[in-house]
Amino acid sequence: MKWVKLTLKTVTEAVELVSDMLMDLGIEGLEIKDNVPITERERKELFIDILPELDTDNKEAFISFYLEEGDNAKEVIRSVKEGLSELSQFVDTGSGEIEISETEDTDWINNWKTYFKPFRLDDNIVIKPTWEELNDKKDGDIVIELDPGTAFGTGSHETTKLCILALKKYLTPGMEVLDVGSGSGILSIIASRLGAKKVLGTDIDPHAVETSIENRAVNKISEEKVAFLSGDIISDDNLKETVGFEKYDIVVANILADIIIPLSGKIGMHLKYGGLFISSGIINMKKEQVLTAVKANGFEVLAVEEMGDWVSIIAKHPFAEGL
Repeated sequence: MKWVKLTLKTVTEAVELVSDMLMDLGIEGLEIKDNVPITERERKELFIDILPELDTDNKEAFISFYLEEGDNAKEVIRSVKEGLSELSQFVDTGSGEIEISETEDTDWINNWKTYFKPFRLDDNIVIKPTWEELNDKKDGDIVIELDPGTAFGTGSHETTKLCILALKKYLTPGMEVLDVGSGSGILSIIASRLGAKKVLGTDIDPHAVETSIENRAVNKISEEKVAFLSGDIISDDNLKETVGFEKYDIVVANILADIIIPLSGKIGMHLKYGGLFISSGIINMKKEQVLTAVKANGFEVLAVEEMGDWVSIIAKHPFAEGL
């Protein structure tokens, strides 16, 4: 099906009123493009580390919405123009120009799969999408089948690679691993394939947990070996109890700097004496902030690894209890 896309040109100050007017006309699913920076609270809720540069002096704004092919676009435009005319008596609504274009009905959620192909992460770890064939498997390869769905983690991003390389270096068979912010479950599954006795993954997004459970099944790993829980391990006391204290040889957290900083003050209680905290997802401009927090919370930094603009910190928890 083809859709008609209408884009209305207005100004920042009028966006809210114009949006309300459009919704009063029964138009939903609005897309707004402007140069208004998001708030600090919004940034944290969206887990964004790097914000785009905006021309805040530019007060233009664009509101887009879609009509089905059979809808009367001329009638809708007439109603919108009337609404703008009324609003313009009270506020500057800008030019009010409306651009019309057509777009195909596209499966946006699954289109990215076209570009996700099997790839070799290093000498013997291969990431294979569940819908692709693998033609170059070598003896000794560890093949991880993956469908990330809407969860983060295909293994191709530098932050995930840094974690996997750290797991290969520090994980020995029989260890227990906690994966905080497990996303698609890729790190939990790899930890298990590298010999971990038991792995527990946690994620605040229940949909990510559903995805990770599906990926566990695809890789034929039992729940006894790899389990997943939904919740915030920083603030949820019940989840902390369920995860267990002084239990894990390694905690791996591929999240963001602004989450790793408070996490470093809580995660020590879950580690065994001398356990390792592997953190990644740290943009290089925040490396020193994370290092300061990790050290302040009693960890001994063993290594700082970098790949592109991203940083991974491997730290040892020297205390038996108490963080």
